[in-house]
Amino acid sequence: MAPLSGPTIKTKKRALRHALLLCLLLPCISQPLPAPSPSPTAAPPAATLHLSPFNDRLDAAYIALQAWKHAILEDPKNLTADWCGPFVCNYTGVFCTAAQDDPHILTVAGIDLNHGRIAGFLPDHIGLLADVALIHLNSNRFHGTLPPSMQHMRLLYELDISNNLFSGGFPSFLTSLPSLKYLDLRFNKFDGQLPDAVFGRQLSLDALFANNNRFNVTLSSQSLTNSTASVIVLANTELAGCLPPSIGDMADTLVELILLNTSISSCIPPEIGKLKKLRVLDLSRNELAGELPESVGDMESLEVLNVGYNQLSGVVPESICLLPKLKNLTVAGNYFCGEPVSCLHIPVRDDRMNCIPEWPHQRTHEECIAFEHRPPVHCGADGCIVHHPL
Repeated sequence: MAPLSGPTIKTKKRALRHALLLCLLLPCISQPLPAPSPSPTAAPPAATLHLSPFNDRLDAAYIALQAWKHAILEDPKNLTADWCGPFVCNYTGVFCTAAQDDPHILTVAGIDLNHGRIAGFLPDHIGLLADVALIHLNSNRFHGTLPPSMQHMRLLYELDISNNLFSGGFPSFLTSLPSLKYLDLRFNKFDGQLPDAVFGRQLSLDALFANNNRFNVTLSSQSLTNSTASVIVLANTELAGCLPPSIGDMADTLVELILLNTSISSCIPPEIGKLKKLRVLDLSRNELAGELPESVGDMESLEVLNVGYNQLSGVVPESICLLPKLKNLTVAGNYFCGEPVSCLHIPVRDDRMNCIPEWPHQRTHEECIAFEHRPPVHCGADGCIVHHPL
């Protein structure tokens, strides 16, 4: 008999390993197994592709998911109760499809455990899910840090870990993931500096939600305005620096910018009017001073403008009230002394607590006189407030 070739020996060894794995885990299987779950993407279901549920990638996924299951302390909705046995594509919240680099191989492409209220942590083995494209863990109770092994997830496109208990510094490896476009870290306990690389063109995020953490962010022409993101939400975060004139450089991409309650002490640069694609701008509850630029009236896509509860003054420019798509205007809590009648036609408008004569619900006369006697505010070329001595 001719000696067996290398590939034949390898094939037999792999078949033997799979057979042993099945025998060891057969008690976990209590009923006939359905076809593998379809991927959430547009790819055809695995059953249609006739892909085997046995291969090295699914073996690695089994190790990762079993380690994860052992790291779960509470699962009140029993979402991981069926995480048993080698057929990981049948696990609740696990989605499989053909591998991007080999359409003949079935692999884990997504994990979705949103709103599970699961308590636990992410084990280092999670990095074995190298083909995963999306991870959705919104509204759980995961704690600790993101394991560095996640740097091996080169196909990760969406990462949503919002509304959990994650802590520590910003996971630096995230900035090296080449496919990451959607990053949602909001409502956690992350702290420290949010690195400039988060806004860099090398990462090229399309959406960044970092609000309601303990991050520190420094605004400069080298950081925020380098971003290619269409949505940036940094609300309830400590921001340092001023709104730079280079904010206009984001005109081609930015659609939504929310910086409410970030302690910014700044003027609003006229260059902000270049953001003609922007639909939502929320700069409320900060320390913005000076006038509302006339150029905001050039932001033809603007639907929501909120600059409430700052220290802005002067007259609300009529060009803003004539914006064709503006549905919601909030200028409350400032020191504006005039507002055009055309603003009355905006569906949702809040102009309370200003200094507009004969307008209802305004500040007291004494408050307005006291504000007029404050030192004048001047805006520097960098967007920062310059206080000149009297």
